[in-house]
Amino acid sequence: MENGSKKWGFQADKDLNAASAITVRGVLNELIESLNKQDQRPVIPLGHGDPSAFPCFRTTSVAEDAIVDALKSAKFNCYAPTVGILTARRAIADHLNRDLPFKLSPDDVFVTLGCTQAIEVTLTVLGRPGANILLPRPGFPYYEAVASRSNLEVRHFDLLPEKGWEVDLEAVEALADENSVAMVIINPGNPCGNVYSYGHLKKIAETARKIGIMVIADEVYAHLTFGSTPYVRMGTFGPIVPVLSLGSISKRWIVPGWRIGWLVTSDPNGILKNSGVVDSIVSCLNLTPDPATFIQGALSEILENTKKDFFLKTTSLLREAVDTCYDMIQGNPYITCPMKPEGSMFIMAKLNLSLLEGIKDDMDFCLKLAKEESVIVLPGIAVGLKNWLRISFAIEPSALEVGLGRMKSFCERHAKKQ
Repeated sequence: MENGSKKWGFQADKDLNAASAITVRGVLNELIESLNKQDQRPVIPLGHGDPSAFPCFRTTSVAEDAIVDALKSAKFNCYAPTVGILTARRAIADHLNRDLPFKLSPDDVFVTLGCTQAIEVTLTVLGRPGANILLPRPGFPYYEAVASRSNLEVRHFDLLPEKGWEVDLEAVEALADENSVAMVIINPGNPCGNVYSYGHLKKIAETARKIGIMVIADEVYAHLTFGSTPYVRMGTFGPIVPVLSLGSISKRWIVPGWRIGWLVTSDPNGILKNSGVVDSIVSCLNLTPDPATFIQGALSEILENTKKDFFLKTTSLLREAVDTCYDMIQGNPYITCPMKPEGSMFIMAKLNLSLLEGIKDDMDFCLKLAKEESVIVLPGIAVGLKNWLRISFAIEPSALEVGLGRMKSFCERHAKKQ
């Protein structure tokens, strides 16, 4: 007897703790806990892709006014349909159609609670005992966390830093078997900042078709590009292979807290519908919460009427930031960056551990950096690449310079004596 009762019949699911530990949020929380509370300097957040706290990255007034108008209209105080309200789905289809050689309809669109719910729904639908999914390394660890809860074995293919972080397509073919269901690409790249060319995306589509798997295209950083490679949507190759496109307004509009995204079938041949995948998406959404209806009600105004000047300002800020970040990393002999990013908000840099004293690995580096310098950087192990760092440059320019300067001072303090 315990407290006058039988032994309690409930206990926590410890697998959840393991899954949470491999997410970006889980790792960042651990780093934040290691901060020295006696350090009066401001914490420099170079660990995540959310610049919304910085005034220079404020979202457009068009988006803010659309939210207010939708709320005050009193038309969106109701429950939304499972797949999202029609005006939002039509607006998303029209938004994506600007980049596609064929036309999506609202029936191809499912509105989700940000891109994270789109990931959850997609992997839940595809999960079955014995199935496997091919994920990029490095990549976004949320896919691994969800796969572990969805009866999906994870198999990793490498991205090749010497080739601009392109997919190792030979590895993809070698990994796949009759139980493979899909491969994931993230374009523009998180964590690498790469932007895939039209030719490489076509090769990805042809490889997936040859294997007999769909492509899941994570495009949450769509059009956040500032290099020489034009942005191309994976859905362009829907006539070659079925594509599930995942996206949101979180990054391009800099409103990750609004939690609105989409899951779109780019599949003019109807393979996803005929195989039952579309019906399963609807069934899964019947079991999950919806994005706030008033935010869905604002979406058409946001997508259709945001001025080009807003996007140009954002990409200009990111271009200047990546120039600063890349140049300062080049001036730090203790870390090496193989490629200057052309998109998203991140840069991958390799730690030169042989030059450092008392640093065991990338996690140790980041924990000590947080404690000694109040700078948060994501260890590469969190995205699948041990002894690398993922650095976000999407912050206020002066804060970026301060953070990278502190990082160099930290490296110099821990440098091996010659």
